[in-house]
Amino acid sequence: MTGRTAAVLRVWVSALACAAVLVPIAVTGQAPAEGRAGGWTAPKTPWGEPDLEGRWPVTHLMGTPMQRDEVLGAKAFWTEDEMAARLKQAAGRGNAYRDAISSGNFGAALRTGVTDPGSPQRQTSLIVDPPNGRLPELTAEGRRLSALMKSTWSLSPEEDQAFDAPEDFDTWDRCITRGMPASMFPFRYNGGMDIYQSPGYVVLSLEMVHEDRIIPTDGRRAMPAAFSHWMGDSRGRWEGNTLVIETGNFNGRTASVNFGILGAPTGNRIPTSPGMRIVERLTRVSPDTITYEITTTDPVVYTRPWTARFPLKLTPEYEWWEYACHEGNRTIRDFINVSRAERAYRAAHPNEPRTPPAPR
Repeated sequence: MTGRTAAVLRVWVSALACAAVLVPIAVTGQAPAEGRAGGWTAPKTPWGEPDLEGRWPVTHLMGTPMQRDEVLGAKAFWTEDEMAARLKQAAGRGNAYRDAISSGNFGAALRTGVTDPGSPQRQTSLIVDPPNGRLPELTAEGRRLSALMKSTWSLSPEEDQAFDAPEDFDTWDRCITRGMPASMFPFRYNGGMDIYQSPGYVVLSLEMVHEDRIIPTDGRRAMPAAFSHWMGDSRGRWEGNTLVIETGNFNGRTASVNFGILGAPTGNRIPTSPGMRIVERLTRVSPDTITYEITTTDPVVYTRPWTARFPLKLTPEYEWWEYACHEGNRTIRDFINVSRAERAYRAAHPNEPRTPPAPR
């Protein structure tokens, strides 16, 4: 299994440069302008910008749901006693996986069913606004668009889906992208994120679906609306020690959130629109912590904006694994063949169970 080589990407990114023209914007939750907190001074790059470089996986957030349990209401954090109980319950989680990896038994590691086990966090959900920690209601148009979406991630065990063409699959099924904002949230594995910087650019390199978000910070204008992208068109700027990233120009063909995110709605059926706007804020608040905040505004889909906030932890020892998605590019074809075979079988055997019996 292969991981990315930071040196190659660093050389490539460093070759990009333009004159910087910074435009100020108000930021909430920004670190002190002097970059000091408890005697710690935020580091700077050789060219004088806040230094966010490093490996910042989101795997530690695996056990924190995107949406808060409804019974918790506006309770944003666990109490000290509740947190102690959660830590006790999680003790030893992932040991079987780590032991297998350390001994070189990758097959046993896979069979443990645990890749990135995460660790308990004080916050009860990744979403912090609305105050109930849950996604806003969809608009009428959002519900209409949702009903048109297709995915191998079913809405329920009873959902009967037919697959006849690549368009019957979502973009994650097809290994194109997880989309935004979904790509910035933790999944069960491949949760690595590397941050690279050069004068005028920041790159967020994601392990999942091998996305590289190249973000100019030199003050250039966004591209015209006619130029749309799967992950949008991003522009960054510095507000003190906070990197502010604004992204628009989405093509509206991805899911907003993915079922694989703990606590997300089932089925990958929440749409996006070309009018979606996303604002992210990254502030380094200690040697090993970045406060990350992401606000999604999509009035076509959601009845109001929503915001998630969580810590990123510097983890240089985190090992990237190759994200091959589906080997040999066979999965879409195999799904279609199986779907057609199942429908043909049901048509020929209307009184038998929906799933054909296993071959003897």
